[in-house]
Amino acid sequence: MDYSRKDFVKLATLGVASIPFLGFGNKFYLESSTAHNSLSVHLFSKHLQFLNYNDMAAAAAEIGFDGLDLTVRPKGHVLPEKVVYDLPKAVAAMRKYGINPGLMTTNIWDLTSLEQKTVLETASTSGFTHYRTGWLKYPENRTITESQQLYGQQAARLEVLNKELGLIGCYQNHAGNHVGAPIWDLPPILGATNNKHIGVQYDIRHAVVEGGNSWELDLRQIKPFIKSIVIKDFKWGKVDGKWKPVNTPLGEGMVDFKRYFSLLKKYEINVPVSLHLEYDLGGAEHGNTKITIDKKEVFSQMKKDLNFLRETWKNAE
Repeated sequence: MDYSRKDFVKLATLGVASIPFLGFGNKFYLESSTAHNSLSVHLFSKHLQFLNYNDMAAAAAEIGFDGLDLTVRPKGHVLPEKVVYDLPKAVAAMRKYGINPGLMTTNIWDLTSLEQKTVLETASTSGFTHYRTGWLKYPENRTITESQQLYGQQAARLEVLNKELGLIGCYQNHAGNHVGAPIWDLPPILGATNNKHIGVQYDIRHAVVEGGNSWELDLRQIKPFIKSIVIKDFKWGKVDGKWKPVNTPLGEGMVDFKRYFSLLKKYEINVPVSLHLEYDLGGAEHGNTKITIDKKEVFSQMKKDLNFLRETWKNAE
């Protein structure tokens, strides 16, 4: 597949032919081109790593996403050591299908790394605005308070570079033994910054896993620092005899999206959204370069989750 953007828009607008890449016809694209109530939704490109840049961008555009949250990290769509050469190629493919660069997911935190600084510099000149940082842990050889002080200093230095490059770094809260799993430990770290060019990528799925029914308090505590958000769902289930979070399509799990979206509107939090699909998609959920199901099934589920997200956002009060 190698449509020009002109041909792509023409097909989608006139509705005179179907685009064979997905096989759904252009009505699929037209339905997603209506007003989204100002919600900007980006697809986490991890789930399209079985496609090259051109087909990745074409799929995301036809399904109806506003953008891609591009993986620029080890085993990602763009490898950090090749960022100078490959990131412009990915961006060119995105723009070909009407998608402007915005979000990317990285492993960046260490400013002593020339490679990581090169990733940020290349992203800045390519038009990106937000990126997810790498995760942090609390080592046993120092107290949590000492680690928070250290990470606060590092975040402040990272923010200085972000400001120079016109970027916003976002630290994702992630369940488990990560910094930020208990949401309340992030404000002491981010409080050391100016809260302009660095903040949080708030993940409601991980917040509910860790916080249960107290996630609303977590949201109130972290809301001043939210710069982007992740959308996904889960429920508790037994896996090999042990209770674990089991990822699900949106609306089939424990996340109360209606309440969550109502609170986002109440707090006037309108930031870029990254949609993740972490449940079974034939390996696409793990970022596999080869999948075991028809790609049309993957695209159909992406469209289903996207429709749920936008409809629930629209109806939340």
